[in-house]
Amino acid sequence: MAYNEEKENKQILNAYRGILRSMKSNRSKEETKEIRKAFDVAVDAHKNMRRKSGEPYILHPIAVARICSDEIGLGPISVICALLHDTVEDTDITLENIETLFNPTVKNIIDGLTKLSGVFDLTTSAQAENFRKMLLTIPEDIRVILIKLADRLHNMRTLDAMREDKKIKIASETSFLYAPIAHRLGLNNIKTELEDLSFKHTNKASYEEIEQKLEKTKPVRERFIQKFCSPIKKSLENQGFKYTIKARTKAINSINRKIKQKGVDFEEIFDVFAIRIIIDSSIEDEKTECWKAYSLVTDHYIPNPERLRDWISHPKQNGYESLHTTVMSPTGKWVEVQIRSKRMDEIAEKGLAAHWKYKENSSSNSGFDQWISQVRDLIENKSSDALDFINEFKSNLYSEEIFVFTPKGELHTLPQKATPLDFAFLIHTEVGARCIGAKVNSKLVPLSYNLKSGDQVEILTSKNQKPKEGWLDFIVTSKARNKIKQSLKEEKKVIADDGKEILTRKLSNLKVEFDEHNLKELLKLYNISEHTEMYYQIAKGKLDLKKIKDIVIKGGRLKFGSITKTIKNSFEALISKVAKSSEEIVIGEGADPKLDFKLSPCCNPLPGDKVFGFVTINDGIKIHRSNCPNAKQLRANYSYRIIPATWKSEKLEYFVAGIKFIGIDDVGLLNELTTIISQEEKVNMKSLNFNSNDGIFEGDIMLYVYDKDHLDNLIEKLRNIESIITVERIEKSDFS
Repeated sequence: MAYNEEKENKQILNAYRGILRSMKSNRSKEETKEIRKAFDVAVDAHKNMRRKSGEPYILHPIAVARICSDEIGLGPISVICALLHDTVEDTDITLENIETLFNPTVKNIIDGLTKLSGVFDLTTSAQAENFRKMLLTIPEDIRVILIKLADRLHNMRTLDAMREDKKIKIASETSFLYAPIAHRLGLNNIKTELEDLSFKHTNKASYEEIEQKLEKTKPVRERFIQKFCSPIKKSLENQGFKYTIKARTKAINSINRKIKQKGVDFEEIFDVFAIRIIIDSSIEDEKTECWKAYSLVTDHYIPNPERLRDWISHPKQNGYESLHTTVMSPTGKWVEVQIRSKRMDEIAEKGLAAHWKYKENSSSNSGFDQWISQVRDLIENKSSDALDFINEFKSNLYSEEIFVFTPKGELHTLPQKATPLDFAFLIHTEVGARCIGAKVNSKLVPLSYNLKSGDQVEILTSKNQKPKEGWLDFIVTSKARNKIKQSLKEEKKVIADDGKEILTRKLSNLKVEFDEHNLKELLKLYNISEHTEMYYQIAKGKLDLKKIKDIVIKGGRLKFGSITKTIKNSFEALISKVAKSSEEIVIGEGADPKLDFKLSPCCNPLPGDKVFGFVTINDGIKIHRSNCPNAKQLRANYSYRIIPATWKSEKLEYFVAGIKFIGIDDVGLLNELTTIISQEEKVNMKSLNFNSNDGIFEGDIMLYVYDKDHLDNLIEKLRNIESIITVERIEKSDFS
């Protein structure tokens, strides 16, 4: 393909000038020279490289640098590093060259970024280790992770040029880990865009449907907003406020989540948008003025007292400050109103960079620093399993916060649904380990009690207490979970040592060698994956040691079964096995389509559903729906074990599917339902469950259908019944 060099050079230069314009007031002459030097080095290093889209590669680091300066608000050092972020990995430039040309700080940041290259592309354990490395940069130099987020954002914006399977993989890992990290670092705009772009590429049909509905309802929404804001504006002006009012439409992914969670249609989502009032005031007066503005809003509209959120008095751990209230409009619709100062808005939009900019002038920063400390604790816990580490960290990224007090009145922040046990481990590991009970507001409560904001918590301890496995069922914080697991592991090891001794004696009596070969055969015999677990179960008396005698062969050797099954990690080794039947699904590209597979019970795929194959370790290939609840995690954690799969077009046999419905308990409703299902659509029912309560009729039906279209046609007909409010496919069920 021929490229217009002159046109491309002009495009590159204009993109570079855009960076300089975006940070006009944030650079000295000397810094400008350094940025130009970084630009020249990057242009030369990437001169013969192109992206998948065909455009010059240098446009990518320039775009990342622009995001850093314009959208995150980072300074010259970050812009220099963003321009150079791929040079050490992809070109002949070394870290020593970077240090010589620039300085040790730039070299260290580039080193951090280079180490993170290819995160999530290898095995699960390597993924977790790379992720751990990325998080280690949070307490040391936050700029590494911020530039990495900017890099991921630009890759997501230009994802259309990638192959379909690559798009889905990258989008899945983005929503699984990168978006939550952006959320916790206070980068609200970037978090929202990453989620929306991920949703667009993993669920295109739903994304486009919501996008079209938002566009269609835009004129009506704008008229409503204008009318709603008019009296508020007048009151603010009469009181002499300097302010800006913005209307923010909810993100497409967020709307979709509400539709799924509440089981409603788009038209029934009341908070498709929010009104944001931004007060221009000094730091000294901003809190008072925000509450004054709240008072003016509630003079015109009645607030919902249960929906008031005060993050001005107690900011979130990521630095977010704002007043949120939901008020009733004259048309009978609830409207969310957010009130914040200009400073608070900048922190909400640009997160950590803005947080640090204002740090010297603010006293409310301890929450974020506390979170950084928690990150350090989690990372340094070397005993955590690779996947546990990722899941534990991720589970604490999105959680909303509560504020609780010690008996002496000290304030502590915990995630929502935290328990007294989480609080005990937050105070001190030893307090958590010795916890036998708790008093909340002077009343004795179970250790599993869910704390609420404002609770005062007193922990009761005993020197004889030690962590119990049952505690893992209800604690929510990573620190508590890790400390409990660590303690249980140590205790288990002591018990396992006893089991090892029992086994040694048993093998000696049978004149069998205690060696690695024989231990492996015993693991197969008892179907256990590792030695410590086997020793532990022996000590607990859970394994029948008499079975060992049955597998003794000559020379003090053990042999379980005639064939040793070797499971290899590579997909190729597993899919080379030809199936004996089942040709409903074609698996792989260019491979023999006749492969063993099972339909996964977590999403129960039907012919017509978009599906993919997942290579399991012990259970062959499992087929999942593309929008399976577990799909995102599987793609993010095990992309190397995902394989393409498609249904054949022929109708082959019946499949079990389920629908659930809610309606008004009308005379004849059940009869109308069953008539449509059995007589009109000729669908056989496996089971029918329903109940009626206070005029509401709810139920679920298990059916035998040919494919997704067959089920969709039936659902559409049932929705036309006048008394039916909702009909939905059951996403997850036990069809045994």
